[in-house]
Amino acid sequence: MLSAGHYYKLRVNRISDFGLYLSDDEENEVLLPNRYVSLENKVGDELDVFVYCDSEDRLVATTDRPLATVGEAACLKVVDKTIHGAFLDWGLKAKDLFLPNRNMQGRVKAGRSYVVFLYNDNVTGRVVATMLLNGFVNNQELTLCPREEVDILVASQNEIGYRVILNNRHWGMLYRNQLFRPVQIGDRLKGYVSRITEDNRVDVALQQQGYDEVKKSAARLVELLQGQGGTLPLWDASAPDEVARLTGMSKKVFKRSAGLLMKQGRITMQEGRISLVDEE
Repeated sequence: MLSAGHYYKLRVNRISDFGLYLSDDEENEVLLPNRYVSLENKVGDELDVFVYCDSEDRLVATTDRPLATVGEAACLKVVDKTIHGAFLDWGLKAKDLFLPNRNMQGRVKAGRSYVVFLYNDNVTGRVVATMLLNGFVNNQELTLCPREEVDILVASQNEIGYRVILNNRHWGMLYRNQLFRPVQIGDRLKGYVSRITEDNRVDVALQQQGYDEVKKSAARLVELLQGQGGTLPLWDASAPDEVARLTGMSKKVFKRSAGLLMKQGRITMQEGRISLVDEE
């Protein structure tokens, strides 16, 4: 069965005045309206589409790509409010995403963005949003392990750092004193699991630990140098804040990365600056 909020590869089954009727292997049909149809489309073609419900709760296909699908969290902007709830921009020109009043947490204002989770309404089948994240994001049964790379969505902040959603499934913590670049609520980042406690709390970092971290940071340092004409005003004695501002790295990672590049003969370091070595 086709359901709203998912991507499908569907076959063009027939052509009508309203668009193309696409079907799956079980002959379930959905309309792809004319505005998404190419003159080259013909019966038998396979198309990648996203399926959602229109205003009359009928399934409709689109070639647009939303900012999030069912089972995912996202930070979306409120474009309108009614007595029944709010409507969010989720990247579809023809349809905004509904956030019912019952799914709100605190006051919601038009023009502001909020972190929500997308799911299918049991009654209508429509995709709806909720700010009540704990119903969908939890750490009861973790599917993570230390050092694993994870997708991060920054959900909220407190005095020690940022509470983040990992892989759309679990909660994690990104500590403020381990950040060396600006982070904001709604940011999507790549990170790494640094620690899992006995009670299933997960700490994450934006940089890998150990030698892998040094290799990646060294490559990043080369890119920064190339973008600045081959020189940066940094060296061993530079202040940690200055290193973080110019490179997004901790002082420790910068020194280890620079040390690796010097050992490879790719940079030189003099008082007040590091420079790329010209490669012939």
